Amino acid sequence: MGTEPDQVAWPSNYFNYFTEIEEHFQKVRGTALFLMSPLDWALIETWKNAGVPLDAVLRGIDAAFEKWRSKKVKRQSVNSLAYCAQAVLLEAQVMAGVVQPSKQSEAPFTLEEVRNYLAQNIAELSAIPGYEELAAGLERVASESETLYQDLEQMEQRLTALEEKMVAVARTRQSEEDLFRVRRELEAQLRPYRGKMSAEQIAMLEKQYLERTLLETCGLPRLSLFYLH
Repeated sequence: MGTEPDQVAWPSNYFNYFTEIEEHFQKVRGTALFLMSPLDWALIETWKNAGVPLDAVLRGIDAAFEKWRSKKVKRQSVNSLAYCAQAVLLEAQVMAGVVQPSKQSEAPFTLEEVRNYLAQNIAELSAIPGYEELAAGLERVASESETLYQDLEQMEQRLTALEEKMVAVARTRQSEEDLFRVRRELEAQLRPYRGKMSAEQIAMLEKQYLERTLLETCGLPRLSLFYLH
């Protein structure tokens, strides 16, 4: 099919948002084998969706750990990113008033990797009854992948729209008992950090946690390019 088009210029580390934060948190915490919890992943997603710059998150993590290490009495270890929520918000507010330089880099994946990712998700969706329409929508994106690769923002928007529809379908199939169980698990994880976050932050975090857990429970794939790796 001819040569592959040149990779589009894109903000540095844009699609590595999740892995950059995970690796930095593990490094600063000093435990490379530390596993992120569902709450941690949901929190990263709220930052991503809110447009919090990656640098603000990394600086916030550093600041939170510096404060923790300065304490004479450390009652417990830092076992969740939620501990850093306030510091990340503060860094984001500081950076919002500063014009950030435009860092450009090549897309972190090739056109072939995008095609394989879409094909895998199409296969998974097609195998689950009730999601045929969404699989068809994903096939339309795949058919235009060569063109959309030149505008990854547009591709990401279309994939996000499909994922939102997928969540809506999955939610209609969720029982009240399942929802109650997940909310109870969320509350147990979130309780120690409620005082560290605003009501708006908590509401966004709850939404992301419930959606992520719902998709995992239903065996549904994530469609966003953020999950390509």
